[in-house]
Amino acid sequence: MTTVRTRSGPARPRQLAGDVLAIGRPWFWFVSLLPYYLGVVLATERLVPPVADWPVLALGAVVIGPLVWISVLAVNDAHDLRGDRLNPRKAGSPLVGGRLTPAAAQLIALVAGVLAVAAALFAGPLFALGTAVVLLVGWAYSAPPLRLKARPGFDVAVNALAIGAAGQLAGWSLLRPLAEFPWPMAVLGTLVGAALYVPTTLADLEADRTSGYTTLAVRLGPRRAYLLGLGLWLAAGLLSLAMSAADVVIPRSMLPMEIVLVPLLVLAYRRLVRAERTFRGIIAVAVLFLVPSLTFVLTYTGTLP
Repeated sequence: MTTVRTRSGPARPRQLAGDVLAIGRPWFWFVSLLPYYLGVVLATERLVPPVADWPVLALGAVVIGPLVWISVLAVNDAHDLRGDRLNPRKAGSPLVGGRLTPAAAQLIALVAGVLAVAAALFAGPLFALGTAVVLLVGWAYSAPPLRLKARPGFDVAVNALAIGAAGQLAGWSLLRPLAEFPWPMAVLGTLVGAALYVPTTLADLEADRTSGYTTLAVRLGPRRAYLLGLGLWLAAGLLSLAMSAADVVIPRSMLPMEIVLVPLLVLAYRRLVRAERTFRGIIAVAVLFLVPSLTFVLTYTGTLP
């Protein structure tokens, strides 16, 4: 049987579990699970889905949350070790700290990926296919020869689609035919995902330059990358306004709130992202975005009049 090894020998189960959890970055799971829940809300028009759907939805959540993220991020860490050693933000990671080797991370990625696809098969063949595609794209994002994260434009596109569209589609597909999905929501989610991802390249700009990684921010420079992110954020706000005005998915009753909140969110992005250029600013903007998101869910499900 294959054993996961650290630099000093076989890993103890408790230590290994902690390191796998650290690689998986549990706070990332919500990046998929919140859009996943939104997809469920869109499909059921209910705040809480029918009890009969809970088992398959819980299984789906385990797949797109822990299992997929552990697999994708383990591949990422295995191929980013050289650069992570130069990034102070990564100083405590299992690979940088020497607790795991790149080969061990690759094995963890393989096991988590196989478990993700196997579990997804119980949810349905379409869901399993989508899971396999996400894992394949995750590998292409981090691993040579494609290594899309170091190809400006592709890095944004992969993350925007993963954050903004894949989660919604996953939640919906477990309950309703994919052909019936309200596609304007996928476009809106992708714009939001792109606008929130671009600042992450700004936060790691100096470390990426030192490591020789050609991210979007390295290619465009901090000012143009920031302006691109701001433009994407503005586009998302304008699209949500148009959807509400036309009563397409976003109820027209939300239009007065949208008229007030969209300019405030644009101002918040301008202030926090440009001033901070850290993950604190990105997190703050994402938290503020939860206000219209929660209001939409409550309104769409009829919880709010």
